[in-house]
Amino acid sequence: MLTVRTVRRYPKAEAMRVYVPLTHPALAEAHHTGELSPAPGRSALGAYAVTPGLRRWYTAAYPVGPDAPEAALEELEYAAFGRAARASLRLLASDPEVLSRRIVLALDVPDDAVEPDPDGALDTGTAPGTQGGEPAGPGAVRIAGAVPLRKVAAVHMDEAGAEADVAAAVRLLDAADLGDEAARETVEDAEEHELLWFATQEIPALLKP
Repeated sequence: MLTVRTVRRYPKAEAMRVYVPLTHPALAEAHHTGELSPAPGRSALGAYAVTPGLRRWYTAAYPVGPDAPEAALEELEYAAFGRAARASLRLLASDPEVLSRRIVLALDVPDDAVEPDPDGALDTGTAPGTQGGEPAGPGAVRIAGAVPLRKVAAVHMDEAGAEADVAAAVRLLDAADLGDEAARETVEDAEEHELLWFATQEIPALLKP
């Protein structure tokens, strides 16, 4: 499971915090072009954020007593971040040749540029939705058009020591989706690794072999 230390807090502007799942080649392309762009054939970038659907999902998954306060925004953003990290794992499953490290970019975009997309596609560049073509689920959103890389607040990425566990999870992701308990545990082992925090100035170093 991702730990709370993976998400740093940033000053809030009049914008929505979104979490974009990526792979290593996609990060390299964004660095080269200076922007995060939808995949060919797509008009929007796939991401995760705190949406009404995510609030309902989180409340159902983690119910509280009648006297307990509603989930704090930080908890909900952490849940959205976790869903983006799982989405990055699915993107890795669509291309097993890429570096086995999950990547999530945190950025703020104008509210009017974001639309809920629970039944839509992650920005894999191929099939809609998850690896098996399923709906992207609670918290999934579309971001219209390209987003300048300067809007990125931080990069979250697996360390080298996580690669073996992430690669194993990628191989068994379909089986985990189908209810295989051993496969599910393998995926959870990968998700125990923290995604490390990096400033955007560190992206060139992250792209080195």
